[in-house]
Amino acid sequence: MKKLMFVFNPHSGKGQIRQHLMTIIDIFVKGGYEVTVHPTQAKNDAYEKTAARCDDFDVVVCSGGDGTLNETIKAIMTSNRRIPLGYIPSGTMNDFASSHGIPKDMQEAAQRITAGNLVTVDVGSFNEDYFTYIAAFGAFTDVSYETPQQMKNMFGSLAYIMEGMKRLNTAKSYHVTVMHDGETVEDDFIFGMASNSTSVAGIKDFGGTEVKLDDGLFEIFLIKTPKNLAEFQFTINSLLKHELDAKCFISFKASQVEFHSDNDLPWTLDGEFGGNCRNVTIKNDCKAIDIFAPWPETFADEEYEEE
Repeated sequence: MKKLMFVFNPHSGKGQIRQHLMTIIDIFVKGGYEVTVHPTQAKNDAYEKTAARCDDFDVVVCSGGDGTLNETIKAIMTSNRRIPLGYIPSGTMNDFASSHGIPKDMQEAAQRITAGNLVTVDVGSFNEDYFTYIAAFGAFTDVSYETPQQMKNMFGSLAYIMEGMKRLNTAKSYHVTVMHDGETVEDDFIFGMASNSTSVAGIKDFGGTEVKLDDGLFEIFLIKTPKNLAEFQFTINSLLKHELDAKCFISFKASQVEFHSDNDLPWTLDGEFGGNCRNVTIKNDCKAIDIFAPWPETFADEEYEEE
């Protein structure tokens, strides 16, 4: 039998993994796997346990939110083998799962893993670190990791909105120089991101409608700092209308991009704090990892709904 390592966060989302754990393990066993299970105990436990043990397994499966997924992929990226990854989403937003058509139904997601269909996806490097689908700085980027888990469990995605509203009037401006493909952009920004996802914070097509997850390119999106109340309102309205080509935004695609600032920029990687950095180089590692997921054309028209 092939060996499968199953790492899961028992507190992610509403702790729903506890209701499905035995069924999921049974699905894996019936699929021909010998299963080793590890419930994470603290932050970075998924990374540490996967990094220490993944070379002993044929497949690694993780279950949790985007943070658990980030830790697991980071461990695989630093391992000695290209190990297939399965993902069973159980977080609040699950942007990665939404982008790749991975079912939110946990038992169905497990069955997709045993079906054995692998697709390759890009992974981002952030200086010496890794991220799965988004690296961002500025307004609201701390909402995901500063929102209490109890609020996430009680209110779901509404908890992020509630927490984000507290920061609306305190968005800090950062003077940043952005360099890519021989071009330089310098301005004041309240938000910036490099993403490889069709969903950001549960918002569909936030990075645009022509996102490809294995093309070696990131979608770069920057929001200029409003100079007055009228510009601030225009920025908010443009975001709500999804008019991402408005003059208050800068967007482009790039395989590598550099961010330089005279002051510390607080970064978020896949919803987790990524550190305060003045100089950041982000690179796209094209088709770096294999995941169990439907072929893109099979889920292009499917609707991914939050519970």
